[in-house]
Amino acid sequence: MGLLGEWELPDVVSSLVEVVVFRFREDHPEYLLMRRSPGQRVYPNVWQFVTGKVRKGERGTEAALREVREETGFTPLHFWVVPFVNSFFDPLADSIALVPTFACQVHPHEDPILSAEHNSFEWLPREPALQRLVWPGGKGALEVVHRSILGGDKAGILTRLDP
Repeated sequence: MGLLGEWELPDVVSSLVEVVVFRFREDHPEYLLMRRSPGQRVYPNVWQFVTGKVRKGERGTEAALREVREETGFTPLHFWVVPFVNSFFDPLADSIALVPTFACQVHPHEDPILSAEHNSFEWLPREPALQRLVWPGGKGALEVVHRSILGGDKAGILTRLDP
């Protein structure tokens, strides 16, 4: 018998992506948050970034760009792999989810065309966006984007992948 005895550890899965969408208005960043529609099975009415599933055979970057198009109608001006992986435990699936984070900059005068998944959106500065987000992982992703991508860290330069 091993150290853990008969226990089975949860699976680790990575089937989701998250994208922090931002724009600049008068040289100040605004972050796009969207509220999940009340009819959504998972977390209705929760404010979030663009989030979605990776399809079979699809690369993470491809899934992130597709989800941005599907959930907002945006074509990014610039695109980054964010040096942050969100993680959480899903008790229903008994799994640990690892969610790579991406960021994209969009045109300052466009608003999203929402899919049925969301019923409202807001462009918010950093502090109000942090207050609106529920999950620590989303808050962490926003902080890393704000510091590394928008703050001029070398990581922001090294991780830029323009579409």
